[in-house]
Amino acid sequence: MNVMGIIFANDATTGVLTEKRTMASLPFAGRYRQVDFALSNLAAAGVRHVGIISRHSYQSLMNHVGSGEEWGLELGEGGLEYLTPFAQSVKDSYRGKLDSLHTAMDFLNEGAADELVVLIDSAIVSNVNMTEILNAHIASGKDVTVVTKRGICNGEKKIDLALNVADGEIKDIMVDYAASEAYTASMDIFVTSKAWLINMVESAVAHGKCHMDRDLIMNGWQTGVVSINVYEFDGVALFNESEEEYYHNTMALLDKDVRNNIFSGNHAVWTKTRDRVPCYYGENVKMENVLVADGCMLEGEVEDSVLFRQVTVEEGAEVEDCIIMNDCVIGKGAEVKYAILDKEVTVTPGAKICGTKEHPIVIKKGETV
Repeated sequence: MNVMGIIFANDATTGVLTEKRTMASLPFAGRYRQVDFALSNLAAAGVRHVGIISRHSYQSLMNHVGSGEEWGLELGEGGLEYLTPFAQSVKDSYRGKLDSLHTAMDFLNEGAADELVVLIDSAIVSNVNMTEILNAHIASGKDVTVVTKRGICNGEKKIDLALNVADGEIKDIMVDYAASEAYTASMDIFVTSKAWLINMVESAVAHGKCHMDRDLIMNGWQTGVVSINVYEFDGVALFNESEEEYYHNTMALLDKDVRNNIFSGNHAVWTKTRDRVPCYYGENVKMENVLVADGCMLEGEVEDSVLFRQVTVEEGAEVEDCIIMNDCVIGKGAEVKYAILDKEVTVTPGAKICGTKEHPIVIKKGETV
């Protein structure tokens, strides 16, 4: 089948962690960026024509993804394209996904007219069988397929798009609401035909509508204009839509079952290759339940934490329940607990950083504490 993919890079934020980078380029799980999971989901299904829509702060994303070689995109027909419709705008502002799709119409018009389109966001990490989803969409005969996950709606977390489904039929749809457990949450993965999407986007924007979930999905279903197929995903889906969720979902990777589902549930997860020296473990180092990337220099004590590449933990330092990103240095005798350290943070000898499990402390990139 002919399929193109569109990845939205900026449609969610996690506080200071995404102040100067897109959600798609947010580091995750020690060696990866969140876009790796969306790209791998598409690449595993043979999708070789992919556009990445990014509004701003996309330099690190482009540096990471490059030509898409790691995902086989430089070999396929169509390949990878960066779509930055609002990057240089002085009068137009981003209003929603339909608006951004409208500005990327040249990309949508490329290729075969009978192509399917997969729309996928970067905030939700999963390992899905995209081929199975595409086949389910075709078999349904519906206008659009929404991939959902049960167990996310809890009456407290605000959900972008929540659907109440019973006996295979949609009973209700809510947008931007803390839906109850009876609802299943959209994973921000949609499948539709290119011709239908182009027509609906042009019509919606012409009527001043710009919101994908509210204006196209919910209102379309309510008025009988849009038929919806719901595909419920039964694997692990990590919704990284806040700093707290990012922290807890990263910590969840310390669970072997979660880790295996995310990285080998349906296919491998590919990322940019960066060769580093092996880790060094000092004579007095103590490690317990830790994910460690390559290039680390470890001489202190680390427990229940995720360490990215080239992290240094000096002798006498204690790190517990933390996410430590690339090139951070934890000085001698320092104590760091319940914290997220962005790249290149230096914790001076003897310093103490202590957050809580519910509210971890976040230290910005390059800071010295």
